[in-house]
Amino acid sequence: MSSLEHLLQPIKIRSMVLDNRVVIPPMGTFLSNEEGMVTEAALAYISRRVKSGAGLFIQEITAVHPKGRTLPSQLGIFKDEHIQGLKKIVDVVHRQGAKIAVQLHHAGRESMYHLRRGEAMAPSAVPSLVYGGMPREMTLDDIREIIQCFGQAAARAREAGYDAVELHAAHGFLLHQFLSAHANRRTDEYGGPDILQRARFLIEVLREVRRRVGDDYPISIRISVDEEIKGGYTAEDMQKVVPELVKNGCDILHASFGTHGSPAGIIQAPIEYQPGFNVKLARKIKEVVSVPVIGVGRFNDPFIANECIARGDADLIAFGRQHLADPDFLQNAINGKFEDTNKCLACNQGCIERAMFEQKSIRCAINPETGQELIYPTEPAAIRRNVWVVGGGPGGLTAAYEAARLGHKVTLFEKESEIGGQIRYAAQAPYKEAYGEWIRRLASKAVKLGAEIKTGTQVTDEMIIENKPEVVILATGGAEIIPPIDGIDLPHVVTALQVLGGEVAVGQNIVIIGAGLIGMETADYAVARGCQSVTLVEQKPKSPVTKASSHGYMLHKRLRNAGSQQIFGAEVVRIDNNSVTIRVQDAEQTLVPVDQVVIAVGMNPAADLVWTLKEQGIRHWVVGDAVKPRRIIEATEEGARAAWEI
Repeated sequence: MSSLEHLLQPIKIRSMVLDNRVVIPPMGTFLSNEEGMVTEAALAYISRRVKSGAGLFIQEITAVHPKGRTLPSQLGIFKDEHIQGLKKIVDVVHRQGAKIAVQLHHAGRESMYHLRRGEAMAPSAVPSLVYGGMPREMTLDDIREIIQCFGQAAARAREAGYDAVELHAAHGFLLHQFLSAHANRRTDEYGGPDILQRARFLIEVLREVRRRVGDDYPISIRISVDEEIKGGYTAEDMQKVVPELVKNGCDILHASFGTHGSPAGIIQAPIEYQPGFNVKLARKIKEVVSVPVIGVGRFNDPFIANECIARGDADLIAFGRQHLADPDFLQNAINGKFEDTNKCLACNQGCIERAMFEQKSIRCAINPETGQELIYPTEPAAIRRNVWVVGGGPGGLTAAYEAARLGHKVTLFEKESEIGGQIRYAAQAPYKEAYGEWIRRLASKAVKLGAEIKTGTQVTDEMIIENKPEVVILATGGAEIIPPIDGIDLPHVVTALQVLGGEVAVGQNIVIIGAGLIGMETADYAVARGCQSVTLVEQKPKSPVTKASSHGYMLHKRLRNAGSQQIFGAEVVRIDNNSVTIRVQDAEQTLVPVDQVVIAVGMNPAADLVWTLKEQGIRHWVVGDAVKPRRIIEATEEGARAAWEI
């Protein structure tokens, strides 16, 4: 048998037979309309995910009540009018041979949308951990109504043809809020100090769902096995609850963890966490129940998942963000081509932060097809063009790959001896080696499709005038800003890219000017290499790297634990041989001793060639940091769209 023999084994759960143990877990896309209706964009997204060959697709959070949504564009199942559209989803999944469950969801207090309208409700009037707003405490009539709503939604799901339903009792949403002593301060029969008392609401919802769907229909419950919050319930507490869930009709336990308010955004675990890091919680559940358990935890490699099932850690494995980064990963592994897979980087830019901070629909930073399936071109271009891509960073390489995929003749020019742009440096920071691996794979895939990559070649105005390429995609990135500070030319003053690139050795007592992502990752790099002290000096009044992002939280935590200092609202007055003088609130202070000063104040776009392209009348696009220094997701999306528009 193959090296995926355990992962690819079928499994039967009540009336449902799955072809394998791979699960696409529920991920919010917000691709429906404001009535919660299914759209063509949602259908296209689902169709592409299911092509992975996963045995079970669990549809994203689907609202059982109009005032239980996180956003108006969340899918709904709270009225009969939703059924027709939901049937279309079921048909898409069944046509590709997979089974589908729908996750039934109520946000409770964790909805900024309803908190702002004074409509959010929760077990108790305790502020949201994420948004800070205050919900109203549910009455007993409210509780009875929501129990009925879950049951009615389950009945609609069965009518629509779903193979199973899943109750979302994790991540700080309503069913979880009743389990949590943080959110549930009730003194009636739905609250109390004992977690089994607080589980009453969930159990009554489960019973009502079972009554509505019948005895042969599978019911899954997604739980946070460990609340992952100070004073929260533990896995040992949850071990008391899950046997009661099984006794009352639960057939599958989906063993997640944490809440959206847990430190480090652990439920969207960043790059610091190893694939499969939390499958141990699935094993904890398996110790006390005999129903199948789904393991989760940043899985992006089916071979690691296969080992987890072989050890008995879990019965099925959920691959969430990996299905966004590359839905072909499973087929690549089965066909011996896993080296072609783009592994999820756990950057969270398009899948989590885009929804949470920008209130926008789903994307993926390294897969521009995700969330754009309706406009993603699949057929070769009608006319094959001669395309120059200038710059080999993420935007340029994505443009080269997409243009080559569409049949264009592509030549990519990179002035440095290696491709990668800013990613070459980012990949040197602790835990971020995978970024370099992604860039190398992307370049390899572009070359396989016929793109030519020329490193050590700087495109000049004269080259453009002489060769007159048909199309140019300018992805020349940015240039480091060197601020006009007295002493900036001293020999111990270097740039962040010189440090990260290994051009200069790390000092022992460092001042980094600029505490943005580059500055903080340079500090992280320096600490990992034995630097004795690091001080970050930032003009802005607070850190540009938010702790609300998972990676940002981990960076702040590591640097704090290492004893580094961050000074905000500070202006650098001058740099001397062994000191740096700064001004904070009109008072000067001197930082000593200092044997290295690192400049990390940001980038300016480097797009000088655009003037020649305009003068020569050459069709061109400017993408990524050459427009404005930003994140990976902007570079890759702009690079891809440029290639699609040729």
